[in-house]
Amino acid sequence: MIETVTIERLGHSGDGIAVAGDGARVFVPMTLAGETVEIERVGSQTRLVRILAASPERVPAACPNFGRCGICALEHMAAPAYLEWKREQVVAALAQRGITADVAPMVPIAPQSRRRAIFSAIRTAKGVVLGFHERGSETIVDIDTCVVLVPAIIANLPRLKQIAARVLPRFKPARVTVLAADNGLDVTFNGTGKPERKQLEQLAEFAVDRGIGRLTVEGVEVFRNALPELPAGPARLLPVPGGFTQAAAAAETAMAEAVTAHIGSAGPVADLFAGIGTFTFRLAARAPVTAVEGEADLVAAIEAAARRANGIKRVTARRRDLFRNPLAPVELDQFGAVVFDPPAAGAKAQSEMLAKSKVPRIAAVSCNPATLARDARILLDGGYRLTRVIPVDQFLFSAEIEAVALFTR
Repeated sequence: MIETVTIERLGHSGDGIAVAGDGARVFVPMTLAGETVEIERVGSQTRLVRILAASPERVPAACPNFGRCGICALEHMAAPAYLEWKREQVVAALAQRGITADVAPMVPIAPQSRRRAIFSAIRTAKGVVLGFHERGSETIVDIDTCVVLVPAIIANLPRLKQIAARVLPRFKPARVTVLAADNGLDVTFNGTGKPERKQLEQLAEFAVDRGIGRLTVEGVEVFRNALPELPAGPARLLPVPGGFTQAAAAAETAMAEAVTAHIGSAGPVADLFAGIGTFTFRLAARAPVTAVEGEADLVAAIEAAARRANGIKRVTARRRDLFRNPLAPVELDQFGAVVFDPPAAGAKAQSEMLAKSKVPRIAAVSCNPATLARDARILLDGGYRLTRVIPVDQFLFSAEIEAVALFTR
């Protein structure tokens, strides 16, 4: 049944929220606050049928995949309103924890700047489909363009499909992680099964393509034209196949500048949940750094990058599960500053230990405003002061938000 509703506001996922005729709250994708729209409810999903009265903040979407591809949720919103909406999500998350803070304007990121993508792929009877899932569906939208990704990834989509045709089993979905490093694409397939000898021979032909720096299939390095590298201050980071890196270089730079400015000349520094050393080496330009990470391959990547770097202070990499075994106050108190950048789940256990420590300066980096607010509340209750929060639009046109929160004792 088609019904008419008015969008009251946007929810935290970027969907419009309205009240239907029967009093039910519905979430309507691709709408904006104040719009009058026609919708159709099918089970738990609500479909936008038609816009009857558009918001003045509505703009045409630049991407032909918008509306089908589930990655972008807010491409139809004018930039000033979009950036302010994202900033308000951070303000609201903090307010839910009783925190009033100086939240800076959102740091914008340009289109075609996302250097890392995780594609879904499947080989059907008609060929390879490679792209992103539809919203709330297992269906993969085959893409040949994207307004968010860097041109180097888009230009190589045909090559990625050719590789997928050789490694994907029929009708079994797989994941393809692509990173546009400074010296070529780092391409990793997972979910394919170990490649057989015949497949390895077929894949050898792609090694002549210097646009692909490294190809890894289910943990097997098929070829390497160059060891992928990313700049990080005085060092070159060495990504692990399919591993985490900051999605956009400009966003990483903005976050790193906020962190290093806050830490200043304080030292030594502990970099917790250090990854491959995104902040480690920028900090090490000024002070010794102990980088702590739970995964062995990431620790090895930090150590390898440290051996190659010139003009830095001592970098010590340690493996430790900070969720189960956070650094205790007696360990933390030897540091002049701490940086932590955990996954979306946040760093509750480590924040509790920090709240009991005497560390003078803390910089918290987060991709989840809700867990950032939770961890900030813990630090504030422990006597810290939140001086500023800098939100960064790392995930352009999505509802996801990065933020850097700066604390002093």
